[in-house]
Amino acid sequence: MERSFVMIKPDGVKRELVDQIIQRFTDVGLNVTTRKETAVDSDLALRHYTDSDTWYASVGSKTVASYQKQGLDINKIFGSDNPVAVGKQIRQWMATFLGSGPVVAMIVEGPEGTIQKIRDLVGATSPEYADKGTIRGDYGIDSYAKANGEGRALENLVHASESVPEAAREIKLWFPELA
Repeated sequence: MERSFVMIKPDGVKRELVDQIIQRFTDVGLNVTTRKETAVDSDLALRHYTDSDTWYASVGSKTVASYQKQGLDINKIFGSDNPVAVGKQIRQWMATFLGSGPVVAMIVEGPEGTIQKIRDLVGATSPEYADKGTIRGDYGIDSYAKANGEGRALENLVHASESVPEAAREIKLWFPELA
């Protein structure tokens, strides 16, 4: 069995999409073994997102490249084009968003390959690029341009672990009683 951490973010809870999102996982034979709705304090929200220059540079580089591709001035939004500085701002926005309302944290289990199956069901990070038939493609309504222009995190309904080690870290963080 492979376990993953999945979280329905505040926008999904607020829009009352919890049951529909969970149904997407169970419809393909995955099992939600543990589930809790919870408020997220700022400490937990910040610990959820990696605090390292490697993570900042990765996230920031993608954002810088996206702005360059679109011919936009990243300095107008972030005050810098340094990927680490941009990544730090994005982490702060993401943590603030997690704390903006209740979330539903879950452990989802299935056979080997479950983490990738979940990520495929969730869809591309930005709803505007997510395929129809995915959670973000069907229910998402936000875009990077809108979010960045408003100085906030992208609202994309769901977080899903990217790897077995990340899932283990996130399960331990969100469900310490099970560790």
